[in-house]
Amino acid sequence: MEEIKLDEKQALACCGSTQFAKQMAMASPFPSLDHAISAATDIWFNKVDVNGWLEAFAAHPQIGESPSSHTTSAQWSKGEQATALATATDSGLQELSNWNAQYRQKFGHVFLICAAGRSAAEILNELKNRYLNRPILELEIAAQEQMKVTESRLRKLLSAKAKADSTGSQYSMVGVRKAEERVGIIGQHLNASLEGFLGKAPQVQTRTRPPITTHVLDVSRGSPGAGIEVHLEMWKGSQPRPLFGEIDIGGWVLQGSSTTDKDGRSGQLMSMVDALSPGVYRISFNTGKYCPEGFFPYVSIVFEIRETQKFEHFHVPLLLSPFSFATYRGS
Repeated sequence: MEEIKLDEKQALACCGSTQFAKQMAMASPFPSLDHAISAATDIWFNKVDVNGWLEAFAAHPQIGESPSSHTTSAQWSKGEQATALATATDSGLQELSNWNAQYRQKFGHVFLICAAGRSAAEILNELKNRYLNRPILELEIAAQEQMKVTESRLRKLLSAKAKADSTGSQYSMVGVRKAEERVGIIGQHLNASLEGFLGKAPQVQTRTRPPITTHVLDVSRGSPGAGIEVHLEMWKGSQPRPLFGEIDIGGWVLQGSSTTDKDGRSGQLMSMVDALSPGVYRISFNTGKYCPEGFFPYVSIVFEIRETQKFEHFHVPLLLSPFSFATYRGS
């Protein structure tokens, strides 16, 4: 399969951030569509700053409104909102517009959601739920939704380019429609993914970042948590996993440590391996040193990675205030 080329204008149609578009054009060409998606994810979350995120958000029309321009991005937005517009009543569109205005007033940017296939009622319900979020958390969620949109558009664009550039695939498309819908790729790469479904060894993509990452957001200040010591450990005790209420001394083995930078990111906590060792992991943060007046001398987050997940990426952020914290599995 020939390499897939992407220029800055095409990348900008997929994501309205000029930072993102320039980085993607510099990284082009890509050996496969999945390599392009992997590079896009790394660029979006690790190299584009908040201003770039906001620029991308601003390129989207408000949910429930048809875009006025005829650019590629505008036409994609129209298609992505087709289900919402088709299922909305006049009163529903008005309520959606009112809530969009409230959202923008609170958060300072358009409500962003991967709208493809969602009804107006579903989107409105999600908007109301997310309206209750803190701004720093909502910014992170909106960035994740933008990445979903970007990935979808890249798959449309690059699949079409690959198909146009190809002299013809030697693989039959009969019987692989479900696989195509799941992975969105064609030709040899599609066949390799299908082999994974049939029990043969799947092709492993080279990672562009460590398989476990984290960052800290200080929600009390509305800024990244810089200068926080972070440890990553894996459970290696006599029991298969640490058990609630039982002593676990000596069971945790340090995998790596780092200190969060000015953007709250931890840096590399473990080696760049393609396949993670399945098991239970723990990320610990020295929050007591960062916030001596706070309630937590340190915070530990324990999570399990299963055999079927060893090729996935795990981003486990910490949202911290002096008297509360939250976490989730991010992208």
